[in-house]
Amino acid sequence: LLILIQACRMGSARRITVVAPLFPYSRQSERSQKKRLPQNQIGTEIMSSLPKAGDASPPLPQGTFAQSFMGMSTGEGGYRQWCARAGTLVANLLQAAGADHLIAMDLHDPQYQGFFQIPVDLIYAEPSIIQWIRSEIPNWRQAVVVSPDAGGAKRVTSICNRLNLDFALIHKEDRANTKESMGLVGEVAGRPAIILDDMIDSGSTIGLASEVLKRHGAAEIYAIAVHGVFSGPALGIINCSPLTAVACTNTVPQEEFRAKCPKLRTIDIAPMLGEIIRRTFYGESVTQLFVHDDQP
Repeated sequence: LLILIQACRMGSARRITVVAPLFPYSRQSERSQKKRLPQNQIGTEIMSSLPKAGDASPPLPQGTFAQSFMGMSTGEGGYRQWCARAGTLVANLLQAAGADHLIAMDLHDPQYQGFFQIPVDLIYAEPSIIQWIRSEIPNWRQAVVVSPDAGGAKRVTSICNRLNLDFALIHKEDRANTKESMGLVGEVAGRPAIILDDMIDSGSTIGLASEVLKRHGAAEIYAIAVHGVFSGPALGIINCSPLTAVACTNTVPQEEFRAKCPKLRTIDIAPMLGEIIRRTFYGESVTQLFVHDDQP
């Protein structure tokens, strides 16, 4: 991408717009990484990789979690893990390469817009999600839209207001990441439940949330996410879960994932991105594209 931007700049392009449906590394904040990754597993993997007597060169940390960290320091208190702020680095690289404008969809951390000195158009998949709910979920008028954590409550309430649906929230009663530690605020018994999140990565959140909803008597359980990354055991978790279907936009190519998981559905955002690019090229309003009928 950076080479393409530089090539356009060397070719005297008047304006260079980068369209990044999934902005890379927008999920990497130090606080969220430390909360999400099991500290005991990280420590075991890193300590097992420390050089031993007689080693010619120190090995790299092994294991998925250990490799998620960029370094460590040792001292009297032992080692300390830390995360690189890669999202800010990508923002600086795009600007240094010569990008004049960025179009991104549903940033996990919206504050990343502040790291750019160029115009940023943040677009939302909400209209496409609402259309998919209306067309693909039977009895959607009786459904309950569920936020899998407190951080996604604002996104879920926006969908609820537009579709005139009830809202429910799953909250963790303690730090243990198990279904027994997760409580439900709201009533889902005998009704379809729709879990709404911005990203599915490892799949543990929606897997646990679906178990909680099933335990509370939900008739059908759907999961909808903007970005379907599906790393690690995510597809296996979805296949073994009580989820009826999982829908994601194609900000990440889904063909390979759908071949391994029959529950996956794709929400096509290509027409929306095409129209946004056209409006940007002709100087028309992008915001007007998201003004849609609120009536079910």
